Amino acid sequence: MKAVVWHGVGDIRLDEVPDPKILEPTDAVVKITRSAICGTDLHLVRGTIPGMVEGTILGHEAVGVVEAVGPAVRGFTPGDRVVVTSSIACGACSYCRAGYFAQCDTANPNGPSAGTCFFGGPEATGPVNGLQAEYARVPYAMTSMVRVPDAVSDEQAILLSDVFPTAWFGARLAEVGDGDTVLVLGAGVVGQFAIASAKRCGAARVIVVDGIASRLDKAREQNAETVDFNAEDPVAVVRELTGGIGADRVIEAVGVDAERPKTGPAAEQVEQWADRFEQERRQAAPDAAPRGDQWVPGDAPSLALRWAVQAVAKAGSIGVIGVYPPGFDGFPIGEALNRNLTLKMGNCHHRLYLPRLLDLVVSGTVDPTAFITRREEPVDAVSAYESFDRREDGWLKTVLEVA
Repeated sequence: MKAVVWHGVGDIRLDEVPDPKILEPTDAVVKITRSAICGTDLHLVRGTIPGMVEGTILGHEAVGVVEAVGPAVRGFTPGDRVVVTSSIACGACSYCRAGYFAQCDTANPNGPSAGTCFFGGPEATGPVNGLQAEYARVPYAMTSMVRVPDAVSDEQAILLSDVFPTAWFGARLAEVGDGDTVLVLGAGVVGQFAIASAKRCGAARVIVVDGIASRLDKAREQNAETVDFNAEDPVAVVRELTGGIGADRVIEAVGVDAERPKTGPAAEQVEQWADRFEQERRQAAPDAAPRGDQWVPGDAPSLALRWAVQAVAKAGSIGVIGVYPPGFDGFPIGEALNRNLTLKMGNCHHRLYLPRLLDLVVSGTVDPTAFITRREEPVDAVSAYESFDRREDGWLKTVLEVA
């Protein structure tokens, strides 16, 4: 079968690989009909998140048809149409039973302390071959698959594999409730769903910060109030819009590979912080080569987190769903402490939220397809990665049609 395979930083290929097989009684094999490219995939390709194993199939979002099931799989039969959850969970351990599926004690082969197990990730997450392929092995199939109702199309369902549950999780982490003013940092596809999620959790106003015009246009279609960080100081604008108080809740949907502001006050802030980081780096390692104009991950994420802390109201709450690698330490803890802020973060418990979000789609409350902007055949998967990585105008969510 064909699959998108990681061979090294910046090196992915569409390869011919062996078909997956059932290895454990709780496995299923799924014929993939839709997959997608996620920002997390870009972290892995860029090397921002380290530890990838050469030969790992990428991708953690998929919809498909059950091809075969192991002898211990109950409730599913070949021919069932399913959405595969991005994170893998056993469904039986104490964490799964409490709803903390992303912290399953059993799914990660590296042991209970290893944390989240997900498809197509680095060695610390398994590794488990991903879902940008014609077929995929799904471990713990009874928990890691959810049947798709006939009323929900594959294109709608693919957005429920990861991005919609993650955005909903962000709204829950931020403790969004009735009447809240919510700030969403990042207007990519997760940010777009964060807008939708915040509104359905009772938010009265949603303010969105990004630097790409097409994303801000899409946010305005949801009646969000938009801020272009290339033209304005987001913290100053949020405070002006809220009578000097700040947003009640913040959903940080940016992560480690934030785009560097090009102009305006935000760009000046980044330069100031980058200079400070460079001075600290040179003090710690005087013989190190100068960084020069290189854009190093850590500067922009620090900026996004600082915006979150500075733009939220005193005693407000922040939910972080943007991806950060182990070792990242650019959070302004002192300022957050002084303002009595609540900070929550983590990997999404997809299996917890997916069924109820399916109900929102069935009822017509949310149509996820509004956020699909590109559809690519498998042969174009590599070029789709390249375009998505360049943040070309209009690239919000890319679906790979692998049927």
